[in-house]
Amino acid sequence: MADVNTDLRLDGRTAWVTGAGKGLGRAVAVALSQAGADVAVTARTAADLESLEAELAGHGGKVLVLPASVADSDAVRTTVARITETTGRLDAVVNCAGISPHFTRSEYVTDEDFGRVLDINLRGTFHCCREAGKVMLEQGSGSIVNVSSVHASTGFERIAAYAASKGGVEALTKALAVEWADRGVRVNSLAPGYFRTDLSSGLLDSRWGERIVRGTPLGRVGSVEELGGAAVFLASDASRFVTGTTVTVDGGWTAW
Repeated sequence: MADVNTDLRLDGRTAWVTGAGKGLGRAVAVALSQAGADVAVTARTAADLESLEAELAGHGGKVLVLPASVADSDAVRTTVARITETTGRLDAVVNCAGISPHFTRSEYVTDEDFGRVLDINLRGTFHCCREAGKVMLEQGSGSIVNVSSVHASTGFERIAAYAASKGGVEALTKALAVEWADRGVRVNSLAPGYFRTDLSSGLLDSRWGERIVRGTPLGRVGSVEELGGAAVFLASDASRFVTGTTVTVDGGWTAW
């Protein structure tokens, strides 16, 4: 019989977290490191990763800092090559990199603004899945976790580009899960609700914040540490029979 405690451990494995400099990505990197993984971390801002490196090093595993933009396919390819050259393998990827820079009525969203969100949130996720997938398919094993959002499936005002990108992430996840399942690679998505991060603070501290909390049965927004357990579960053998699904971590949030 499988031991759940052992299955949740990631000792001897290499995990890669994108968007790891701040917020949810940073919390996920910490959780994977605490579970025993060697962790490679990517973000656009090197200074954020340097402070994270010191925190992760305290858990005893290897830490690889790789500043890059997921929107740059060449940079992603180089990043994956550096990970495998350094550690010899790649067992789990959590794609947290994403932006939501506009809270704007849809009729005022420009082509450039819409395109930039999709370039990072959707195209960037595909870049990472593709390059990590090549390694995992060669290994015959691996787990990819794509961070989506409750707004992939539930409407909300003024976030058309973000919602479209995250809906695309979930569709991409299902397609890859079916395509790669017979070669040992699992692909799932993780859909957070409202957590307090640099990305969400402006919204949560505005008049919208009260509505968001009112629509959350647990009566509060999440703290970033509360996402880590779900990420570890999907990255680990504890979820060995889970693929093509979306795990929602949202305090029961629903459209009001």
